[in-house]
Amino acid sequence: MSTLHVVSHSPFSDIRLSSCLRVLGSDDALLLCGDAVYALQLQGPALTALTGKTVFILEEDLQARNLECPPWAACVDYPAFVELSIRYDKVNSWL
Repeated sequence: MSTLHVVSHSPFSDIRLSSCLRVLGSDDALLLCGDAVYALQLQGPALTALTGKTVFILEEDLQARNLECPPWAACVDYPAFVELSIRYDKVNSWL
């Protein structure tokens, strides 16, 4: 069963992203939104852990923080976010 994991908290002040990455299955995807887009500024193993995964990033949050979408991720808008939540069997928001 595939799961879309939604993380919105900064990886600099919270462990939710690292916890999510530990349980992320091969059929799962990760959506970074809110302050979680700051994960793109991480260096070393944390950023490497994101590459090779199915990662979506909410475009509006990237723009609000003046960040760019990396080539290994896909930027999505709100309608695409809704489509993703329908495509995956479950949605897990890491509140």
